[in-house]
Order: sequence, then C-alpha cells, then structure tokens
Amino acid sequence: MPALLAEVLSEASGQPLTPGDLGLTAAGPVLDSIQLPLLTEAAAQSLAGWTQMDLFMNRRDTLKLAVGAPLVLAAERMLGGTARALNNGRKGFDADTVTALEEVTAFFTTADASKGGGLYRSAIVAQLAEVARRIQDGVPKSLRIRVFTAAADLAALAGWVSHDCGRYPTAQRYWSYGVYAAGEAGAPDRGVEIVTRMSHQMIYLGRPQDALGLLGVAAAKAEMPATRALVASQTGRVHAALGDERQAEQHLGDADELLADGLGDDVPEWVAYFDGAEHAGARAVSARDLTGLGRGRRPASALFEDALRLRKPGFDRVRVMDRVGLAAALFDEGEVERGAAAAQEALNDAARVDSTLVASRLNALLEAARPYETDVVDQVRARAKDLVAVRPTAIAA
Repeated sequence: MPALLAEVLSEASGQPLTPGDLGLTAAGPVLDSIQLPLLTEAAAQSLAGWTQMDLFMNRRDTLKLAVGAPLVLAAERMLGGTARALNNGRKGFDADTVTALEEVTAFFTTADASKGGGLYRSAIVAQLAEVARRIQDGVPKSLRIRVFTAAADLAALAGWVSHDCGRYPTAQRYWSYGVYAAGEAGAPDRGVEIVTRMSHQMIYLGRPQDALGLLGVAAAKAEMPATRALVASQTGRVHAALGDERQAEQHLGDADELLADGLGDDVPEWVAYFDGAEHAGARAVSARDLTGLGRGRRPASALFEDALRLRKPGFDRVRVMDRVGLAAALFDEGEVERGAAAAQEALNDAARVDSTLVASRLNALLEAARPYETDVVDQVRARAKDLVAVRPTAIAA
C-alpha cells in the first residue's frame, strides 16, 4: 500500500515520490516477488494484494518482471511444492459455489480463445480476487481439490489475458499463484502447463534462454503424455528462435512421436488445446525463425497451412495468428499475390479479435510486406497499420 500511494501521488503531483517521502514504510505482504508464502491463507492474501493493485491501477503495471536465474529458481521451487491447505472452515465455499466458479471460469476461457481477453480481463481479475478472499475464509477438505483446481484454472487464465494485454509482470504473478494452486490440488502437471505459459512469455519478450530454463524445469516434472508433448514442442520452438536447427528438430520430433502415439482418452480440459494443430503452429513459427536466420529448410507457409487445416472451431485468436503468419511467410517467400490475398483474409478476421499477440503478428506482417510496392500490398499495409494502431503492442512475436 505505501508503494501504491506513492505511485498515485507521484502521478497526481507530477513529481516522483517514494514511500519514504510520504513518511510511510513498507508493510504487509510482499507484492513485488513471484515467491509465495508457504501457508495457504498467506498465499491467498498475496494474491488478493496483487488483484487489488491490478484493479486499482488499471492502466499501469506497477510490479517488476522476474527474469533470469531468479525466475527459473522460483519456477523450480513452485513446481516442487506440495499441498498444504490449513483452514478447513466452511465459510468460503460449498459445493454450489464451487460449481458456479467452475462454470464461470469455463465461460471466460471460451471467450478468451474466441475474442481475446482484453474485453474480459477486469472481470477475470475481479473473480480471482473473490476466490482469494474465500480461500482465506476456509476450504472444506471435501472440496479442496475442486477449489484449487478451479483456482489454478482461473489464475492461469488471468495470467494469460494479462499477458495478452501487455501487462507482463502482473501475468507472472497470476501464473505463480496458478502453479501454487495446482500444487494444492495435487496436480503437478497442471503447474507444468502454467510454467509453459511463462516460458511463452519469455520467448515473446525476447529472452529465449530464460524460456529454455523454465522448460527444463517443466520437462523434469511433466508426467502426462499431453504435457510432455507440449513441453517438447515449446522447447523445439525456443531452439529454433536461437537458430539451433538440430536441437529444434530433436524436440519437435519428440512431440511428433508423442502425438502419433496418442495423448490418451482422458486429456484434461486445461491442456486439451495442445493437439496436432497447436504443434503444427509451433513448427510453422520454428520454420519462420530458422528461415529468418538463414537455416530453414521447409517453407513456413506450408506449415501454417497445416495448422489452419487442423484447427478446431472456437480457437479464433490463434487461427487469426496462423492466417497472419501465413501471409507474412508468403511475402518472405516471394509469393506476393498469394501473400496479399492471404493478408486480406487475415485482416478481416483480425479486426474481430482484441489481442496484442495478434497485433504483434501484424507488425511482423508489415515487415514482411515492406519490400513490395504494389497497389494491393499498399492496401494491406494501410489496413494492417490501422489495426495495430488501435491494439497497442510493443513487441513483435
């Protein structure tokens, strides 16, 4: 709270102020670390602090991004945690409340995949704040697994939509609680999936070595075929970004084999999005990165087409990203007319999705189209710039 007050008064006065300038000292839960307290109620209190700061300072991310060794070590400790719920009171949850929480989380998850999380982020964070409050009131033993499974799902989603809105440190905090909640639910593979989201963020922010560190931790903990395949696919993508074609192909090939063997009939909903289409998308982006470094062998456009052919209904945002990626790849490969046609189709879809991830792909499309000066490409360029302008983004991915 002292730091938050200093931030508000600094903005109001136009002068940089510290808590000490205001005669205040730091107190209460530490909000500037992704390390969580050991006790369940204290961890929920930290989560409540993050959500309150997030909702109050809606236009600014006041937290610090964890990177490098501290980030990787934190992920290792989080995934090594065990269930430790203490308060077994019944004030926080009953069976009907948990069912309602599961249903609203499913609704928000579907909406995010379809339209992007920008329209729903504040509502998701507010729901997570309510969950944090109720966890402090008590979780009955009979509902513990369901409560913390739902909390992990909601925290993972809050992290993802925050990332998709450009609030990267805030996303880390929510993901860290998601890993914690997965441990409380006795579902380590759920925590592994969330760590892959943290690694995706590091790729996006141009920190592939940090992404590899996180994925190494995840690989050591993954047990289910689906999470092992997800980690392998993501790891291959990172090696491609680093220009290591041999390592990229080795890990992407491992994911190929796991998918070919089948991921099982009981794949949980939280990882069911990872399928042949998602892996094809990872292969397409890997081919794009390797080609950009002069080390690619297969045209990225063919792989983006594979991903689009395999995509299931409902995943509109990632389908748009594939379409934009296809158009950019065709421009890179000198297929100007095909690229322009694909770009027009992609832009029609992109206009209906609120996502900085899509906007960053549009930036990549603009760069790919830059060498070409034709009327149709000029039309693509103008429309893409208009869409990027209303979807702020800082980083191309």
